Amino acid sequence: MGDAQVEEVRAALERGAQAHGFEADLWTLERVGVVVERVTGVSLSRASVWRLLTGRLGWSLQRPERRAVERDESEIARWIAHEWPRIKKGP
Repeated sequence: MGDAQVEEVRAALERGAQAHGFEADLWTLERVGVVVERVTGVSLSRASVWRLLTGRLGWSLQRPERRAVERDESEIARWIAHEWPRIKKGP
């Protein structure tokens, strides 16, 4: 794959996964492979997609944080400041 094609892929990926019809805006090797094939006509193995992302594009593996939507940071801070010391001390 030439430099021009790699730049086309970069531009396509930077638009986000949802711009390419995927439900979540999250890239997987399979999804990147689909986009590479759509943009360039070149079909890559998962290993080749990985090498493209990490070697040619300089991307790295990143995993989304898994946190509850209901997470309340102020309540967590209050619990750590007041409840945890009480529990840690014991009865």
